[in-house]
Amino acid sequence: MNIKSRLTLLFTMLVGSIMALFCLAIYFFYDQYREKQFHSFLHERSQTIAQLVEGASSISKEEIVKREKENSSVLLNEEITIYDGSDSVIFASGQVYFLTADVLQEAREGKDVHYKLEEKEVVVIRHILQDHSKPWVIATVARDVPGMSQLARLRDILLVGWLLSLVLVAVAGWQFSNDAIKPVADIIDQVNNISAGNLHDKVTVGREKDELALLAQTFNLMLNRLEIAFVAQKNFVGHASHELRTPLALIMSEVEVTLMKERTSQYYQEALQGIMSEAKGMNELVNRLLELARTEENAFKVTFSRIRVDEVLWQAKTAVQQKNQAYEVHIHYGNISENEEDLKRYGDESLLRTAFLNLMDNACKYSDDKTVHVYLQATNDMITIEFKDHGVGIAESEFPYIFDTFYRSATTMSKAGYGIGLALTKRIITMQGASIDIASELGKGTTFTLKFPPF
Repeated sequence: MNIKSRLTLLFTMLVGSIMALFCLAIYFFYDQYREKQFHSFLHERSQTIAQLVEGASSISKEEIVKREKENSSVLLNEEITIYDGSDSVIFASGQVYFLTADVLQEAREGKDVHYKLEEKEVVVIRHILQDHSKPWVIATVARDVPGMSQLARLRDILLVGWLLSLVLVAVAGWQFSNDAIKPVADIIDQVNNISAGNLHDKVTVGREKDELALLAQTFNLMLNRLEIAFVAQKNFVGHASHELRTPLALIMSEVEVTLMKERTSQYYQEALQGIMSEAKGMNELVNRLLELARTEENAFKVTFSRIRVDEVLWQAKTAVQQKNQAYEVHIHYGNISENEEDLKRYGDESLLRTAFLNLMDNACKYSDDKTVHVYLQATNDMITIEFKDHGVGIAESEFPYIFDTFYRSATTMSKAGYGIGLALTKRIITMQGASIDIASELGKGTTFTLKFPPF
């Protein structure tokens, strides 16, 4: 069942239930009113009989019957029973209704007694006669045929009216749900018309500031992210293809030149060394690309554990110096908390070591002295690590792009590299819940600052 049908059904059921309760309330209160009015009428009828009895000079059945028949307000199926002071029945216009001693006592005490007897109403009152020591009791019994007929007619009217109203409510509910769902259907149609080729198209928000406008804005934000992701993927593929095509072209060129004629063993050895160098570069590029892809794929799947940041820093220092013995990494301790827990953070040790290694390797690579100075500070609210070199520096205008994949600063183009390390580092640091900032001055060096808040 679609939303439109569900809304119509729920709307019809809700309004139908309210109307049914309203109809039942009308029926119930009218029945209460009818019963009260009929009791009042029976009470008046009993008073009339009492007046007939009181007006007679001598009480006789024939006299009472005569006067009762002369009264114009005789009810259909009315039956009257009169009890004298000794609780004996002295008159009955029809079937005798025997009252219990409790009812007779209540009536003589002046209480108006009324109750139902099968489908008939019974009203019992007392009447005090001047000639008798104990009051007489008069019971009037009748069935409210006109009132019950009107009640049945009211029931039929309410039932038919409720059914007809239910049909009207269902039609109105269908129209209402159709109008309510129409904006959603329009959004669906617009989204279905957007594909990878026209992600720049947007969903019409409209002038209203409601949930549907918020939904349209959410779709537009998602489309913006998709468009950015598609552009980034396109650029990534283009850059990767270019970076891989260049060493492949060099390898093929080297092989073609070598195969053109017979060469000396020394020439072959030099050619193979060149091919090996290009192959190593390609292998490094592919590994970096895989690391980058892995951080993107597992951004929400990494399992963090409690690690000491300073220990990971020393592991990265050892790895850098093993990779290139000409590199020098000096770690300096600044303001360090006495509490060892202040040196710990939740993170992925392997990824964090990769980020530190990239920063150390870049600093050494682009510094004339092949040296990087690392400054570590740890307090109860922040761990700060600075990576400082005395290299060529980076222009401030390049700061917004320095962490983009495959971007390389103009001052570093003379050095071998692929522009992946800093992009990878940025994503790893962000995944750890930390931040990375850059400060640089041309000709004096560059400083990367990492800050790890407590969590």
